[in-house]
Amino acid sequence: MANKYFKAILLFAFLLTTNVVSAQAPPPPPPGLPIDGGIIGLLALGLGYAVKKIHDNSKK
Repeated sequence: MANKYFKAILLFAFLLTTNVVSAQAPPPPPPGLPIDGGIIGLLALGLGYAVKKIHDNSKK
């Protein structure tokens, strides 16, 4: 019986804690953050890899 109450209290404390922690806004990015072609290159490589995997799996 005590184990049941312990789990309920622990769940309640967890829910209260997560609301407090998630209420804080993330810090803004630093000014002048360079977002260059590296992101586009990574997206292109990821897309190519996904197409290759789909193509390889369709042959099986």
